Amino acid sequence: MELGRRKRNSTLVSQTELEERVAPAYNRTVMPRATFTALVLAATTLMSPAAEPAKSPIVATNHPLEFIDTSFENASPIWYDFAPDGTVQVHLLYDHERSSPNRAAGHIHLQLQAKPGSKLTLEFINLDNVWNGVSGSIARELKMVVISEDGRDWKPMPLESLPENRVRLHVEMPGPRLYVARAEPYRLSDLDRFLAGIRSNRRVQITSIGKTVQGRELEIVRVGNARAPFRVFLRARAHPWEPAGNWVVEGFVHRLLKGDADARKFLDRYCTYILPMANKDGVALGRTRFNFQGKDLNRDWNNPSDPKLSPENFALEQWLERMIAADRAPHLALELHNDGSGRLHISRPPVPELPRYLERMAILEELLRKHTWFTEGSTQTPFRNSGTLGDGWLERYHIDAAVHEFNCNWIAGLKDYPSAKHWKNYGEQLATVFYEYFGSISP
Repeated sequence: MELGRRKRNSTLVSQTELEERVAPAYNRTVMPRATFTALVLAATTLMSPAAEPAKSPIVATNHPLEFIDTSFENASPIWYDFAPDGTVQVHLLYDHERSSPNRAAGHIHLQLQAKPGSKLTLEFINLDNVWNGVSGSIARELKMVVISEDGRDWKPMPLESLPENRVRLHVEMPGPRLYVARAEPYRLSDLDRFLAGIRSNRRVQITSIGKTVQGRELEIVRVGNARAPFRVFLRARAHPWEPAGNWVVEGFVHRLLKGDADARKFLDRYCTYILPMANKDGVALGRTRFNFQGKDLNRDWNNPSDPKLSPENFALEQWLERMIAADRAPHLALELHNDGSGRLHISRPPVPELPRYLERMAILEELLRKHTWFTEGSTQTPFRNSGTLGDGWLERYHIDAAVHEFNCNWIAGLKDYPSAKHWKNYGEQLATVFYEYFGSISP
């Protein structure tokens, strides 16, 4: 009892004191001295306070932030906590590549719920992505986000760069809820609305070519006459966080279906095939880069696709090979993406037709500069991005193809922040680009 009372009074009991009190009991036993000493040491440890007590989480009392909602379509997977100064620390969750150290985080789409008029500071962390086995934070590419009260009308907000690959956002709540996104979102429901709006048009054919890992339909949208002299293929959203391609596709298709003299002229020269959303699973659940089997859908096009690991690419590959067998291969293919530079990626695999291909890509770049706000330019020798659709389709199928990135921070040609409006406008202008491009080459 005395020992217990002294413990409760926070008086430390030394090893010597403990041995003196327990020694009579030891002397009445046949316990080896070494065992006895070990028991004393254990008891001493148990009665001593922890050297480094566990830290409690920061409790933000009376903080204006009530909740961050990520339960809606295309929302980012995150968790959050609070810094001692009240900053809301938003931890983005990585998605991972199969059999690889590569990982990606960078999709931002969430809803803040807080007191109207309150000022919030958010810090985005977990930005240390790994690509090709090398760490490369996307913090240097995160220059802005967009905000919206209703999830439809968006305006740009700059980000502040911080040390250690972090970025900070300051916002004032205009009402009780505010959406924050990396770029103006394009969701599965937006695609469904778009397809429903064009499905009945006599110039449009929508065909399912397969399903995603989670069983979502993959559509090829054909616009125009299949017997037109030229064919162009577009694919968007291989990487879920990159919505620009979907907005470009919408603008492009609506321009072709406008029904005026120019639209009829365009469709007399070329037919368009579009896979509008390659990674539907990732888009639905707010992922950043990979499909649900950990595959990058804009890689491995230099080899046949695995139907179990990347059914999205396998379905497209089967469609393409059927088109080739029917002598209807695309004459040009563009893979549409977002990044922090916005260049046209011209890969250079070791193929006999490389000089002819480079000449044609120079024509395409010139026309983009002439008819759109594109100014960023293209990759130069000796750039090669092996396994992308642009690289793989040229190497395996001898189809002129490239990856077209759109800068998610700034449109240099417009001196403005990017928006859905600007990207749709770019798609409208592509209709003229392709018309003149196909007028400059032979089939």
